[in-house]
Amino acid sequence: MLQQNRPDDYVIATGRTHAVREFVRLAFEAVNLPWEPYVTIDPRYYRPAEVDLLVGDCSKARRVLGWEPEVSFEDLVEQMVAADLARLRPLVAT
Repeated sequence: MLQQNRPDDYVIATGRTHAVREFVRLAFEAVNLPWEPYVTIDPRYYRPAEVDLLVGDCSKARRVLGWEPEVSFEDLVEQMVAADLARLRPLVAT
């Protein structure tokens, strides 16, 4: 993207959809905890009914940049949790 002759907008996505609940479950699994005792769901924060499905379309990034997703959703969640733990480790050690 940064090496293109002209700035442009690209969507970087897998084209797959995932629920927030799935993200939370995977994040808690990464630290061997059940998510249910720690997470509450407030219906006030549900998306409006007119948003049925959100899926990123990365066809332009594929076409123009030759980009393909290399990291699965599951691996991305694990990497995010690992990065958060690494960032917090110095705080816990003190």
